[in-house]
Amino acid sequence: MKKILKEFKDFAMRGNVVDMAVGVIIGGAFGKIVTSVVNDIIMPLIATLLGNVKFTDLNLVLKAADPAIEGSADITWNYGNFLQQVFDFMIIAIAIFAFIKLINMAKKKEEAKPAAPAPAPAPSKEEVLLTEIRDLLKEQNNK
Repeated sequence: MKKILKEFKDFAMRGNVVDMAVGVIIGGAFGKIVTSVVNDIIMPLIATLLGNVKFTDLNLVLKAADPAIEGSADITWNYGNFLQQVFDFMIIAIAIFAFIKLINMAKKKEEAKPAAPAPAPAPSKEEVLLTEIRDLLKEQNNK
């Protein structure tokens, strides 16, 4: 049992799993925001342009309710709801595409920056000794 718990802990603590979990959580929140933008901002504008048509109300009656049967309802094909979901998907896909495009542009700018020049390597012991000898010779010649 301890071995299984250890394996699970190792699995759960891998960087990829944690990154994926964060992505799923952020994706869920992003989906809610986009759905709100579509339902509360874009679709009312489209409905106004199309004459106050609400997409989710669009349907095709396949079989009308039978008045002889109490509580029967129309059998409908709700294609408007499908259109709404397709529109939501398209907006989300466009938003994700734009976001990834921005990230890639930022990465390219970061890669395009020239790397700072590497510091000059420290002089070897021989070079230091030769420099000291040279300086001493200069001092003697200047006297």
